[in-house]
Amino acid sequence: MSEQTAQEGTSPGRRVVVVGAGMAGVQTAVALREQGFRDSVTVIGAEPHQPYDRPPLSKAVLLGKAEDSAFDVDFESLGVELRLGCEVYGLRPAARELDTEAGPVPYDVLVLATGAEPITLPGTEGVPGVHLLRTLDDAERLRPVLARQHDVVVVGAGWIGAEFATAAREAGCTVTVVEAADRPLAGALPAEVAAPMAAWYADSGIELRTGARVEHIEPGVVVLVDGTRLPAGAVVVGIGARPATAWLAGSGIGLGAHGEVLADAHLRASLPDVYAVGDCASFPSARYGERLLVHHWDNALQGPRTVAANVLGETPAVYDPVPYFWSEQFGRFVQYAGHHGAAERMVWRGDPAGPSWSVCWLREDRLVALLAVGRPRDLAQGRRLIESGRPMNPEALADPARPLKDATAD
Repeated sequence: MSEQTAQEGTSPGRRVVVVGAGMAGVQTAVALREQGFRDSVTVIGAEPHQPYDRPPLSKAVLLGKAEDSAFDVDFESLGVELRLGCEVYGLRPAARELDTEAGPVPYDVLVLATGAEPITLPGTEGVPGVHLLRTLDDAERLRPVLARQHDVVVVGAGWIGAEFATAAREAGCTVTVVEAADRPLAGALPAEVAAPMAAWYADSGIELRTGARVEHIEPGVVVLVDGTRLPAGAVVVGIGARPATAWLAGSGIGLGAHGEVLADAHLRASLPDVYAVGDCASFPSARYGERLLVHHWDNALQGPRTVAANVLGETPAVYDPVPYFWSEQFGRFVQYAGHHGAAERMVWRGDPAGPSWSVCWLREDRLVALLAVGRPRDLAQGRRLIESGRPMNPEALADPARPLKDATAD
């Protein structure tokens, strides 16, 4: 960046306010400083805790192997003001002010990084023993539950349900997972890919009940629609998350079908000088030809760099990543890169009944997505191949002994 551009990008008194103190919000503040922004940066967080990373909550923090997962960021030396334990109630764009419980907060540039909030199971509000797992407080409430080795019922066999079930089993609990769909990860993966993963539950000593809907939850019991009563010293609900954007109602910010902020290719929202990043926002992907809503850690890490560049720079930076996430469950390291929604062909690498295998999705013989189980090299090479758009040889791709980088058609 030229000195002139940097000076233009940091006009005197320019106030950047970031709403949300999770990964996306913190990394936005860090990226602004790293890229040369020298004026006021304020990060507002609803939780009272020092900003922290979420993935360890379902692992080390939950099992008592770590007290917290605070970010290793020196906010004071960065000159970033933290306002923690401060709820934001509304946005008044005409006045360029936020309404918070501590009073109005003015801004010149606003970054929305409020993340997502877990979907609750209707009728469970106030029922003792029912938990969610999204925040540090959630993990701290669940830690003694696991230590007492209760019978645990997990509602939902998605990514978070599988990770929590893994931790609960490791802690010595008896675990039952109930899933309304006919397979785990029904909303994330095709049936033929998710099907082999169902066996992982039994292999770990966990009962998986698919096609099982919860009728209601009583203290100590989960009652299914078919009348089955499952003993439950604790119930953990993991049925998805939605963007935490209810507070934006009436603000003029454009929201999508899932309540997410509709950001453009530069992560700008529909109002001037407002950006949106992380779990609370979707963005148009030229790579995949559709709008993506990505609720994963890597998106919250990468997007802030684009936001910072656009706050500072004259030339707009475009955000069009290859989405990536990982999950540790049942002794397996599962990684996914890309987006398989528009794929035309699926190629297996290895035996899905074995300990390590991959699935590749192709469109016009180009790799668009890859799921790797215990094959990190496949993931690393596949991610680069997705970014490059090089044509692949499907027959060579199907040979698990052949490196992915050597399975191109050229």
